[in-house]
Order: sequence, then structure tokens, then C-alpha cells
Amino acid sequence: MVILSVDFGRARTGIAVCDPGERLASPVTVINERYVPHLVEKIAAIASERKAEQIVVGLPVNMDGSEGESAQNARRFAHSLREACGLPVDMLDERCTTMEAHVFLNATNTRGKKRKAVVDAVSAVIILENYLARRRAASGK
Repeated sequence: MVILSVDFGRARTGIAVCDPGERLASPVTVINERYVPHLVEKIAAIASERKAEQIVVGLPVNMDGSEGESAQNARRFAHSLREACGLPVDMLDERCTTMEAHVFLNATNTRGKKRKAVVDAVSAVIILENYLARRRAASGK
């Protein structure tokens, strides 16, 4: 199944997608859009273009597991995306994904403007990889 992942942010939103066999997660783009209705439209178009069958949105919970304003915003965003796309939308705890993305970008010596441009897409890949691992574990594969 093709699954699209979204690292929702106030200024930039990262998008990643997996192959139909759910083995490889790849970055797609970073969308620079603050107005949520336009962002939802853009993501719906990407989901359609990529023939996504499901979407997973990162849920920014606090380190203690509680949900703050960012998590509530992500939940509202996921609801809007579900309405616009007509696809199932799941949410996944995204704690530490941005930190993991920075570690990866450090290892690849990605710096400056290039780093800022890709960190959200790398975070979306990490969210998707974690989601796929969870699906594999649940199915016993």
C-alpha cells in the first residue's frame, strides 16, 4: 500500500511516501505554506498524484506523553486532510524525529540553507519509517 506521511509544521511541512510494498520511505517535498486550507489542498494533490491509499501525520506530543497546543493543531489538521482526501489518516507519535533528522543531516554534512530546506522532509521519512515498522510488527512480518 502506498502511504504518504506528513510532518506538519507552522511554516514548513515535510512530505514522504513509501513504495507499494511498504519497504522504502522516500522524501517527496517540503511545502512552504502557513494557510492550512491551501496546505491541505496541496497535500491532497500530492496524495492523488502519488496514488496514496493512506496518510500518516506526525503527532507532536510532549516528552512526558501529554498533548499540548501543537498536538491539538496536528489533530485538527489531520481531520481536515481526511475530509479533503477521503483517505484514512492515522497519527503517529513524532517525538524526537526532528532531532533524528538533524543527526542524519549532520552525518551527511548537510548545512545551511540546504539543511533548512530538507529537514522537514527527512522528518517525514522518519515518521513513515517508524509507522511502517509498527505495521510490520503488528502483522508479524
